Amino acid sequence: MGEGQGGRGPFQTSFPGPLLPILEYPCLDPTPQSLLSSSAGPYTLSFLYTGLSKPSVGFPSFQAIAYLNDQAFFHYDSNSRKAEPLGPWIQVEGMEDWEKESQLQRAREDIFMETLKDIMDYYKDGTGSHTFQGVFGCELRSDKSRGAFWRYAYDGRDFIEFNKETPAWVPLDPAAVNTKQKWESEPVFVLTARAYLEEECPKMLKRYLQYAKKYLDRRGTYRFLCPLPAPPTEKGQGLQSHARPSTDPPTVSLSSHAAPGRTRTLKCLAYDFYPRGIRLHWTRDGATRKTKSEGVVLPSGNGTYQSWVEVEVPPQVTAPNACHVEHISLAQPLAVLWDKKQGAKAGRDAGTQSQ
Repeated sequence: MGEGQGGRGPFQTSFPGPLLPILEYPCLDPTPQSLLSSSAGPYTLSFLYTGLSKPSVGFPSFQAIAYLNDQAFFHYDSNSRKAEPLGPWIQVEGMEDWEKESQLQRAREDIFMETLKDIMDYYKDGTGSHTFQGVFGCELRSDKSRGAFWRYAYDGRDFIEFNKETPAWVPLDPAAVNTKQKWESEPVFVLTARAYLEEECPKMLKRYLQYAKKYLDRRGTYRFLCPLPAPPTEKGQGLQSHARPSTDPPTVSLSSHAAPGRTRTLKCLAYDFYPRGIRLHWTRDGATRKTKSEGVVLPSGNGTYQSWVEVEVPPQVTAPNACHVEHISLAQPLAVLWDKKQGAKAGRDAGTQSQ
């Protein structure tokens, strides 16, 4: 996954529920009974990065997991310092140069953990236990359109996201203003980030599909078999099995962020749902609103999925806004109303509804 060298943007060596530390990775073992789907796609290439300031004994301080749709296909962590294929991808020859990929992930680890340290320094908490996560990638849809996403979270809160249309990094946390300045210190940094999402990532995904499409187009019963790293005090490494239930309903969380007097962004996040298909949209006074984000569906790392949509609300608008969620696990569509009292609170606001 080659990205050009140089600079100190987020990956210039070149994230629901909320993003959570993933300390065990899913390894997909398709059952022989899986059936080939008649309509393939969409396809997503996504990366989940997690950095821990104080990892538990036996666990890495940094790890990266790459996904093709819901299937984890390689893993890297700060203990092994190696990018290694997972599950059926171990048997696929020529899909990636794993030594080159390992070098890339080592460089990304350095920048990622440096950013975590910068955030902790901003909050004058150099000794606390904190989590920094990033999720980024691209999607190729059945109608030939594309999607892209790149965002970060600090201790489970939205931190910063990339707007490829501007292009610019959008701070969602006070400490992220410093991060934005650092990642935009040279104009080429944001241009490189946009080029990665619009050109390099889709190109990689198309290349991977030459090897992986036959696995990704299978539908049927899945079983996740995961060798988990055991702390030194425990005996050996166990093999954990996760059997997917038929459906898992989504938990829906509403949040907002805005500077005083500025347009407010409302975010509707659905997470912990299965299977993958879901539809999210915002309405105002019953009318569907054009959303700011594209509703990309991402794996959560535990066998379920997450997706979100955002809408902008000018400060003078007082009409009620609601997020609507449709999923096969729900007997009827779910509507979650954004409470104006929540929106009046300072800082970041949130309301959660579980089904």
